[in-house]
Amino acid sequence: MSKDALLAVPNVWKPELYKIQLDAPTPKPVPCERGEILGPTWYGQEYHGEMDHKACEEMLRDKPDGSYLVRRSPGAESYYTLSLRFGQATKHFKIFYTREQGHFLRENFKKFETIQEMVADGLVDFYMRLHAAPILKEMMSQTKKCYEQSPYMTLHRRKLRSLCNELCKPSKLPMVQDSLETADTEIADDERDGAEPGVDPEASEKLDPYDNAYPAYEKQHAFKTHTFKGLNWCEFCGNFLWGFTSQGVKCDDCGFMAHFKCSELVPAKCVPDLKRLRGIFGVDLTTLVTAHKCRIPFIVKKCVEEVENHGKLQEGIYRISGFADEIEALKMALDKDGEKADVSAHKCNINVIAGVLKLYLRLLPVPLITFQAFPLFMESMREKSVGEQVIALRNAVKALPPAHLHCLKYILEHLNRIASDHAMNKMNEHNLATVFAPTLIATPQHMTDLSQEISMLAALISHCHTIFL
Repeated sequence: MSKDALLAVPNVWKPELYKIQLDAPTPKPVPCERGEILGPTWYGQEYHGEMDHKACEEMLRDKPDGSYLVRRSPGAESYYTLSLRFGQATKHFKIFYTREQGHFLRENFKKFETIQEMVADGLVDFYMRLHAAPILKEMMSQTKKCYEQSPYMTLHRRKLRSLCNELCKPSKLPMVQDSLETADTEIADDERDGAEPGVDPEASEKLDPYDNAYPAYEKQHAFKTHTFKGLNWCEFCGNFLWGFTSQGVKCDDCGFMAHFKCSELVPAKCVPDLKRLRGIFGVDLTTLVTAHKCRIPFIVKKCVEEVENHGKLQEGIYRISGFADEIEALKMALDKDGEKADVSAHKCNINVIAGVLKLYLRLLPVPLITFQAFPLFMESMREKSVGEQVIALRNAVKALPPAHLHCLKYILEHLNRIASDHAMNKMNEHNLATVFAPTLIATPQHMTDLSQEISMLAALISHCHTIFL
């Protein structure tokens, strides 16, 4: 990176919002001076019993900002009222409490262990709206105009570049490089005329889109509301994550932290951290292959190889179930030990290995044939001729995300090889489709007639080599 580019990069940490939060008023409970008032155990001396609006206004009139009390409004049954002084005015809020959730203003909103935490968070919010509005407006206008100039790229440019170099072979680089082109506008030493050294443009055009060594580098972040401890800042805009609870969101897969609004602008370039993945079962397929830097999940490859080496000719393969406790034991071993787990037929019954493969595919959060692409697959079977059906299926598979497309191709080609020995194993395309339809396609449990889905899947197995050109 050139010296001029370094000078142009803004400071990642922007302390203005943090400084403003420090100036926000702090909670000042107004104790009840009437000793005979008995209130809920979750409130302390700030509870004043039944009190109407006018009496409360009179009591808080000359109190400093941050002063608050809790009262029972006349006629109220299912809630209490928090009265809070801010900006030389008294604000009133309905508040609720449950032992499981704590204190809150409404469902599906922030929850607090104590009423003081709720007041502190509210005061910060009010103060930010009043004094930080110009900063917040500027934040959003800057990031919406060009995320490449945001601190997101300052923080993650090297990370994205190193991932790109690690995943890509020279002849397979253009697909990934295109998605990262804007991420490295300052780094031009290794880029000449828009291409990587050693890349043959004509050769890149001949690449088989279904046979890339790795999927295109694009994965959505798995953001969830998070309460941060200590000082933290948004990795997208570089500004302070203000508040005392639920200050923003955090990605479960890579740990990326952001404001709620900023998270809507973050590009789909999550770099999953293996340390954050809890096993492999029930993990999103794109997340898993991106984290393990592979095209096909290792569990799929291992199970398929064992079945082809030791169970291809076994009668009823995939139809005959293994013992449930042995399948569960192998599942736990794979979740715990990953690629080091022993998935050999010498240790496990081949039906157990086949059962684990089906279980893995069945537990995918997004099925191998995704919800969005599924209608296209089903519509293809409405074509009159087999040739037209194949063409329609060829278009349908293109609607799948790269990770799903590669894995589906791998599974179908495997099932096609199993079906080629149906004279020995009694498992033709229709039989295999009957077994795998509930596994590869998300179907409601109450749905018993899968005849159309089975026909579609049987066609995929039969014509997989033509469909995946």
